[in-house]
Amino acid sequence: MKVVTLCSPGGLDRLAIGEQEAPGEPGPGEVRVRVHASSLNFHDYGVVSGRKPVEDGRIPLSDGAGVVEAVGDGVEEFAVGDAVVSTFFPYWLDGPARVGDFATTPGDGVDGYAREWVIRPATWFTQAPTGYSHAEAATLTTAGLTAWRALVVDGKLKAGDTVLTLGTGGVSIFALQFAKAMGARVIATSSSDGKIEQLKRLGADHTLNYRAEPEWGTRVKALTDGRGVDQVIEVGGPGTLPQSIEAVRIGGHISLIGVLTGRGGEIPTAKLMAKQARLQGLIVGSRAHQQEMVRGIEACGIRPVIDSAFPLDEIADAFRHEEAGRHFGKICLAF
Repeated sequence: MKVVTLCSPGGLDRLAIGEQEAPGEPGPGEVRVRVHASSLNFHDYGVVSGRKPVEDGRIPLSDGAGVVEAVGDGVEEFAVGDAVVSTFFPYWLDGPARVGDFATTPGDGVDGYAREWVIRPATWFTQAPTGYSHAEAATLTTAGLTAWRALVVDGKLKAGDTVLTLGTGGVSIFALQFAKAMGARVIATSSSDGKIEQLKRLGADHTLNYRAEPEWGTRVKALTDGRGVDQVIEVGGPGTLPQSIEAVRIGGHISLIGVLTGRGGEIPTAKLMAKQARLQGLIVGSRAHQQEMVRGIEACGIRPVIDSAFPLDEIADAFRHEEAGRHFGKICLAF
């Protein structure tokens, strides 16, 4: 089978395309999956670029979608022919958060899905949404579930809420789609006027260019008649968090999802305290959260926004496309 491995110390030029023997039959409790697609995430880029060191020879990519080809003894949840999608934390099945690192995350602490076949415990997968392509399903593992958990699980989103999304990465676009599907109002930001037009077509009620309006928190408050938003999908980190605190309403919720602007910086803690807002960090979600999300997707009918798809042996080019930052939505590998 075709497989991609990363040679230490990392870097896009150190992604090796090779061949390995295809796996045999699954053992008890396992499934053999023919992987047909993956999608790229900022976390994956950190791994393949060498910014986040991993074991030499690691198979990258945390997201995988495909078809069950064989089931081991005791597997009742899946049958041959089922379309499935991988989970980000394979051992966090349900309940409150119980992992705080990536030691068990495919493509990081263990081998991921940049390969054509895999045998794994059945609990490492969920059913894919009915009617989704493999590429569409592969966008859910990391980006889709992060947005779902932020808005629905932690943020308790309800119809009539106002949500602020930052930028046009996978999580932010999913958050826009989920929020609109559930009856919320969305204010979306970007530094690109062209991408702002795309956000409008996805249903954003208000948009603003954060480069043109660096004090965008004040502008967001004005758009909500001075009240502020109920939820912020905060992907920037310290460089954007002060404006997010300005934008959130008293008693609102800020989901700290990304650190695109760095890992440390000054935060207006007094203003956060005065706002009595909840600032919650999160990393993706559990298998049960993913199953709930799939049911939600099937009920509301949203489809992921896919910017482009590359074959597996062009994985380095796919990451260079991500690196350039000109994409809108998810970049996928389809194979």
